Order: sequence, then structure tokens, then C-alpha cells
Amino acid sequence: MTDDLLSDATRRPQRAYEHAEISDELLHRLEQPSSSLKVSIPVRMDDGSLRVFPGYRVRFDDSRGPAKGGIRYHPDVDVREVTTLSYWMTFKTALLDLPFGGGKGGVRVDPRSLSTAELERLSRGYVSAVADALGPDIDIPAPDVATNELVMGWMADEYDKIVRGHVPAAFTGKPLALGGIPGRSSATSDGAFHVLRILRDRLLSGVETPTVAVQGFGNAGSQLAATLASDGYRVVAVSDSRAAVHDPDGLDVGKLVTHKQGTGSLEDPPVGEVIDAAELLALDVDVLVPAALEGAIHADNAGDLQARVVLEVANGPVTADADEILTEAGVEVVPDILANAGGVTVSWFEWIQGRSGDRWDAAAVEERLERRMVAETEHLTRVASGRDLPLVTAAYVIALERLSAAVDAQGTARTYSGG
Repeated sequence: MTDDLLSDATRRPQRAYEHAEISDELLHRLEQPSSSLKVSIPVRMDDGSLRVFPGYRVRFDDSRGPAKGGIRYHPDVDVREVTTLSYWMTFKTALLDLPFGGGKGGVRVDPRSLSTAELERLSRGYVSAVADALGPDIDIPAPDVATNELVMGWMADEYDKIVRGHVPAAFTGKPLALGGIPGRSSATSDGAFHVLRILRDRLLSGVETPTVAVQGFGNAGSQLAATLASDGYRVVAVSDSRAAVHDPDGLDVGKLVTHKQGTGSLEDPPVGEVIDAAELLALDVDVLVPAALEGAIHADNAGDLQARVVLEVANGPVTADADEILTEAGVEVVPDILANAGGVTVSWFEWIQGRSGDRWDAAAVEERLERRMVAETEHLTRVASGRDLPLVTAAYVIALERLSAAVDAQGTARTYSGG
């Protein structure tokens, strides 16, 4: 893995190697993905022309179970990004002790430039191209950036047509009518809230009304901002790709959510003052929540942060260099492989539901999600305290040891009689 993004992603686990009891065989397994697929997706546009979009599906590791990971639509998607995301998913599922490995997919496209019909043809075309690499026992996709339950519905339906059967466990994040599960759309933010709630005494001792800034006012970021505001936190700043809004006395998050839903952005906000996006990251707050894309906090801006805690709700929002700078400055980083793991945890519930034919109500999903997030967060704090490690390093120690146990249990030696 030689690309910059991939190389950066490997540095966090490497810092945990000396603290974890792991085998050399695991380290060899983590040097490259199990499979990497690049496909071309021809799409007939509404005007009759043909466009061809590059698509990707990477299964990084499946030593603990079938790969699990979302599919994103974005103009910058490439094999490097998808491989990195599948690498992170490998550790996330291990940290949460889920019976999955790590996978990820994507299509290089600006979804805003497509009509609904074109988006459906693209989604079905993607599944047609990668269907042989998918399945409930192989690799289970889910929504990610710019994909949602509607897209998953199209994909699940196309997969059923290809295999000539009904396979509800092949995709998660589906509409309820197609075997989806209540609470999936809020699972990431709900999980992050449970993590912060359990860590609050450790991270924010003595702070009566913690202040929060949220970078990334999409699904997870906006829902988490609303939940924190209702729980007594003071949300003083939020941003999306077009605008950042600030009020030191606290924003009316509900009004901003309504405004974003109605206009598509935070531009011309009904409350607060518009500030530069870079200013948000440097605000003097108790909790900074990067909930957009990877690499938002890097070596060039990490020194500007004044937050006490960084809660990584996006995937890889803090680079390895920035992580070291923040650690030296006494800033505690809550790693993404824990903080945003609510989504994949509820996807696990949906996968179980699809395999069993059972149906779970919202209360059951909420209770089981909270139980799992609380248990693994408490386990992380015990390991971090017992081994005197930062939360990020301790999280990777746990994940590495679980991965190593699976690899060692399988064994890799084979008898070969050539000739």
C-alpha cells in the first residue's frame, strides 16, 4: 500500500503493534486487500447518450466473517480511497466484535448531476458489474456518502433479479418495505452519542455545559448535533460544504436542520453568523466533531485546534501526523472505528433479521445498539487505562488482537506437492 492515503491509514495500527499480542501472520494479511475489483458501468442517459462510470469494490479482510462496508458516490472516488475505507472497516468491525470483515465500494460520479432515473440505472449497473463479488456470506454493502435507502432498494432488487431469488441479507440500509430495519438512518449519530456519554466523565470532567462544533452537517452530523443540544450540550457552530455558522451562545439546531432540508445547504442561515470553514475547526470548544470526509484535520491545521476532545464521526478525519500533534497537545481523540460504528452495528442487526426472517421493532434496535456501544466503549476505557494508552491506540490494540485470534485459529499452512 504505497499511496499517501493508504500509507497514512496504516500508521495508527502500526503504533499499536508493540502494545498488542499479535502474530506475524496477521501483519502479512494486512499488507494488501483480499480482493480488489474495478469495473466500468455504462449508463444510458436521459438524452439518449451513453456515459461510462468507473466503479470499485474492495474486500480487505474476511478472517472474521463476510466483508461489510458501504458504497459511496462521489467525484473523487478511486481505488486508493475505497481500499483505505475497507481497511478501516476491517478494524471497526473487529473493535465492535461483529462477525464481519472489512469491505467498501464506490462509483466516481457527481450524483447531483444525474436525474433520478439515471441514478437508478447507475445503481443497478453497479450491482450487475460486481454481483459475483457480493452476497450475504461474502460481502454485504450498505449506504455511504451520497447513497441512501432508495439506492439500496434498487441495488437489492437488481441483485435478486441476477440470482433469481430473494436475498434480503445481501444488502443493508434498505427501505423498511424491503426488509430494512428501524433506526438505521440515525444509527451512526446514536452510536456516537452513546460513546460520548460513556466517555464524558473521562473527557469532560467538571464541564457542566460542554460546547460543541460540528464540521459536516449531513445525516450523521446534523442528527448528532440535535441529540447533543437536547442533552444539554451547547452547539455553537456547524458547517456543511457550502457554509459555516457560529453563535457562541448556542445555535438553534432545529431551525438549521429545517433550513438545510428546505434549501439543501447552510447558506443564508436563519440563525447565527456565517464564518469561514477553517475558523470552525479552530474554535475554543470542548468537543469538535469532524463529520465530513477524511483528512479534514491534518498537520497544517492541527496546531490551530483548541478543542479538548475530537470525536471522529467521519471516516479518517484526522491524519496520522495530526493525531500525533493533538496527542502531544493533550487533546483526546475518540477514534472513528468506535465513534461512527453505530451504523455498521445496526447493519449487523439488519443482516441477522434478513437471514432469520425475523422483524425487530425500533425499541429493540435502540436497546441493542446502546448495549453494544456501551459495552465496547467501556472495554476500550479499561484497556486504555490498564495499558496507559491513548484511546486511539487502545482501540487498535483491541481490534488487532481480535483479528490475530481469528487468523491464528484458521491457520495458514498448507501442504503442497508440486511437480
